[in-house]
Amino acid sequence: MLYTKEEIENPKTALETWQERSFTAFGDMLTSRDHAYPCVPGIQGYTNGMLRFGFLEDPRSSSASEQLGELLKSYGEVSRQTGSYTSLVVFCDTRALLKDQLEIKDYEKVFWSLLNQTHALDEKEWPEDISQDPEDPSWEFCFHGEPYFAFCATPVHTKRNSRCFPSLLLAFQPRWVFENINDSTTYGRRLKNVIRKRLLDYDDLPAHPALKWYGQEDNHEWEQYFLRDDDTSLPQCPFLAKTRSLRP
Repeated sequence: MLYTKEEIENPKTALETWQERSFTAFGDMLTSRDHAYPCVPGIQGYTNGMLRFGFLEDPRSSSASEQLGELLKSYGEVSRQTGSYTSLVVFCDTRALLKDQLEIKDYEKVFWSLLNQTHALDEKEWPEDISQDPEDPSWEFCFHGEPYFAFCATPVHTKRNSRCFPSLLLAFQPRWVFENINDSTTYGRRLKNVIRKRLLDYDDLPAHPALKWYGQEDNHEWEQYFLRDDDTSLPQCPFLAKTRSLRP
């Protein structure tokens, strides 16, 4: 089910304890004045009610990809009516993962496995203007005909604080949101400088070298989806864009 901020905050909305705690932690993170979160558009989207929220079972479960697919499909149908700084924020039930004491690279595998299995359920064709090759600068994760920048945060990040969250957190930002936020606009360049400065203050290490503009010749969007607690990245993208045979 897709929720608005107001719906989750409504006392009549029945949520499990872990869901309530995840949403509260998210709000605290974005509205903290002592430790300003780097993503300015995300903060504006949250405070102005532009974000949409959803919850997943254990992301390793057989039903998680079906749930995520339904959330992305529902969100894609309403995203353009939600605001200019919209995103889909998904909180995952991480209790079993914490009990199993997973490390960062384990969470990385869970993230890409979930994206692959969700992609396998996509009923629409890949958009023609988006490359299916993750090594191409125009590549972006797509679902139900909509390209998204995907973001992942985990409870085991200890240095890259901007990627640390009490539960496994996924965020999907439609590509059209970035139409005025890029290197070709004054606003985009100014916003990038603000975000980078706040990122340096927020994290305990410099910005990851993979953080570049979409479309830049040496940019690989997939490397930005899951940033590790160091400057390394996977040698190649685990996403199987042309594979339709995967099933949970």
